[in-house]
Amino acid sequence: MAERSFVREVEELKLGEGDIFRGEGILAITKALLQSGVSYVGGYQGSPISHLMDVLADARGVMDELGVHFESSASEAAAAAMLSASVMYPVRGAVTWKSTAGTNVASDALSNLSSGGVTGGALVIVGEDYGEGSSIMQERTHAFAMKSQMWLLTPRPNLTSIVEAVETGFELSEASNTPVMLQVGIRSCHVHGEFVAKDNKRPAFTLKDAVENPKRDVNRIVLPPAAYVHEKEKLEKRWPAAVEFVASRKLNEHFGPETGRVGLVLQGGLYNSVMRALQHLGLADVYGQSAVPLYVLNVSYPLIDQELVAFCAGKDAVLMIEEGQPEYIEQALSLILRRADLQTKLAGKDLLPRGGEYTSQVLARGLTAFFDAHAPEILGNRPPVPSADAVLADPKVKALAGVVPARPAGFCVGCPERPIFAAMKLVEKELGAHHVSADIGCHLFSILPPFNIGGTTMGYGLGPASASAFNVDAKKRPISIMGDGGFWHNGLNTSVGNAVFNRQDGVIMVVDNHYAAATGGQDILSSRAENPDRSTNNSIVTAVKGVGAKWVRHVDRTYDVAKMRDTLKEALTSPEKGPKVIVASSECSLNKQRRVKPIFAKAVKNGERVVKERFGVDEDVCTGDHACIRLSGCPSLSVKHTADPLKDDPVAAIDNGCVGCGNCGEVSEAAILCPSFYKADIVFNPTKTDRFLARLRARVITFLQRRRETRRVAFA
Repeated sequence: MAERSFVREVEELKLGEGDIFRGEGILAITKALLQSGVSYVGGYQGSPISHLMDVLADARGVMDELGVHFESSASEAAAAAMLSASVMYPVRGAVTWKSTAGTNVASDALSNLSSGGVTGGALVIVGEDYGEGSSIMQERTHAFAMKSQMWLLTPRPNLTSIVEAVETGFELSEASNTPVMLQVGIRSCHVHGEFVAKDNKRPAFTLKDAVENPKRDVNRIVLPPAAYVHEKEKLEKRWPAAVEFVASRKLNEHFGPETGRVGLVLQGGLYNSVMRALQHLGLADVYGQSAVPLYVLNVSYPLIDQELVAFCAGKDAVLMIEEGQPEYIEQALSLILRRADLQTKLAGKDLLPRGGEYTSQVLARGLTAFFDAHAPEILGNRPPVPSADAVLADPKVKALAGVVPARPAGFCVGCPERPIFAAMKLVEKELGAHHVSADIGCHLFSILPPFNIGGTTMGYGLGPASASAFNVDAKKRPISIMGDGGFWHNGLNTSVGNAVFNRQDGVIMVVDNHYAAATGGQDILSSRAENPDRSTNNSIVTAVKGVGAKWVRHVDRTYDVAKMRDTLKEALTSPEKGPKVIVASSECSLNKQRRVKPIFAKAVKNGERVVKERFGVDEDVCTGDHACIRLSGCPSLSVKHTADPLKDDPVAAIDNGCVGCGNCGEVSEAAILCPSFYKADIVFNPTKTDRFLARLRARVITFLQRRRETRRVAFA
C-alpha cells in the first residue's frame, strides 16, 4: 500500500498527439518515458522520486498495453543491473532511485555499465535529495557522473523541459553509446504544469525479440583486454559524440539579453530559484524576462567548452551558480576560461555558500554581492535592507529561541516502533547502556529524544554489519537494529548472513512494520497484504533461519512492551553464543490508518455497528511525574494544567490525535508507573443493547459519585 494512489491520474498517460497534459512532474516523467518508446523500467523508491515508483505501479495497465516491462527492484543495485539489457540490444531502458544514497548502492553495476557502454538508450533518473530538508548525507550526483563518464542532465523545473530531457536523454545515450543520468530535485518532481503530449510508442525492438534472438559482443563486456579499450573509446568516440549532440541540439539554453557586462551560468534545476531571486532584485519579471544574460546548463556534464567561451567572451565577470560542494563546474569553467585566455573574472562559491540548498533568499544575497562587486549600477537605487546577521542579532528574534521549543523529528502517532525503544530504555535501566548500531529507516528517530538510542548508521540494511567489529569477549553485547525494508534490501546477506558466518555474539533487532514505510509504504517481500502483482507474505523469521540463525524470537505485537522488554533482556543475557535475532512485528500505523479509515467510514455510513478505541488519562489519578511521556514520546501524549489546587505540576493528557494503539498504557504497566490511563470504546450506530448498557453504566457511576460526595461532606 503506497503513500497515495495515482489510479485516477494515470489515465492522463493515455493522451495522444497534440493533447494538453496537465499534472505533476512525476507524472510528466512517466508520460515522457512512454512517449520515448521505453522497453523496461525499474527502480527503488526514495525521496523525492518515491511517487515515480508509485505512478509506474498504478500505470501497470497502460504499460502492459505498450509491452513495457516494469518491476519494483529489490535495491538500487538490482535496478542498475537491469540496464544490462541495453548493452547488447537496441532496447531503451530506464531506472530510478533516490540519489546519492541509491547511486552509492548501485555503483558496482553502473561502473560496469558505463565502462562497456550501451547499444540501446539507458537512462538513470535520480532524485537529488539535497539541502536542509534532506534525509541523507550531503553529496552530489555530479561526482559520480564525472567519475564514471556518464552524462548528467539537469533540466529546468518545468514540465516541458523535463519531458524533453527524458526524450533527448535516450537519444544522447544512443548517439554516444553511454548511459545518461537525469537529475531531478524535490521541486522538479512535484512541480505542476502542462505540456503538449505526443502519442505513446511501442518499443520498436522488444525484450521478447532480444530473448529470442540473443546477441553477444565481447567488446562490450568488462574483461581484459576490452576493459582497457573502453577507456580509449570514452575519450576518442563517446565524449566527442556527446559534445556534438548537445551542441547541435542546443540542449543548453540562453535567456536574457545577448550582451552585457556580467552574466550568470547556472544548473538548469536552479533556474526557477534564480529567476525568483532576480525578480526580488528587480532584474526579472514574472514572465521570465531577465535583464541579465543567463546560460542555463540543462546538461551539467559534459560541458560544452565553445558555448561557455562564447558566453563569457566580452563580459567583465560571470557568476557560476551550482548547488552543493565541491564546486566541480566552477573549477571546470575556470580551466576553460584559462585555456581560452579569457580575462573574464569568475565568481562562484566565494560569494555563494559552499554547501546547503540554494533557495531564492540565499541566491538573492549572493547575486547582490556579485552585482555590487562587478556591476553596481545594475541594481540602481536601493533602500537600506538589514543583513541576515543583523536580523538574527535582533533581541526580539533571539527571544523566540527561548519561547519556541526545538522540534526534533519523531515517530508518528501510534507508531509500532515506539514501544520497541520504550522496552529498550527499560532494559537499559536494568542492565545498563549498550552500544547500539542503527540503520536507515523510521527507527532512526530513536536516536533523538526521548529515547536517545543509537550510535551509528552506515547504510540501508547495514546496521548489524556495522556492529561486527564489536564481536569481542566482553561483559555486554552490542545491539543492532534494521527495518524490514533494509532487511530485504541488503540486510539478509550483508548483515544477518555475515553475523551467522562470523558467529557474532550480538543482538539483531529486525523491525517488521509490514512495508517499506520510510519511503512511502510500498509492499515488500514480507508484507502481509495480498498483492496481485507481487509475491508477499514471505516470512522474515523463515529467511533468518534459512541462513543459519539458531536463536530467533518473534514478537508479533510490538505494543506488548513487557514482552518486548523480556525478549530483549533474554537476548542480552542468554548463555547461548552466536547472533540473537528478534523479529518485532506490528503494522505501520500510517498505512494501517490508510487501510482502515475508508473501511471504517463506509461501515458507519452503511449503518453498521463499529467500535473505535480511544485512550485517556484520569487527571484525578495522574501524579504529574510525566515518566509515561519520557518512555513514549507520542505526539498525542501531552500535558495540561489541572484545577486541583494540590497539584502544582501539569498532568498528562491525550489529545484527539490518538489512534488507540494503547502504547501509553502498555508502557505505564511495563514500567510500573501509574494506573491513570483508561480505555474508552466509542460505539457508532449502537444497538439497543449498547444503549441499555450505557444507561446502566451511567446510573452506576452516578450512584458511586454521589456516595463519594456524601462521604466527603460528612468527613469535611
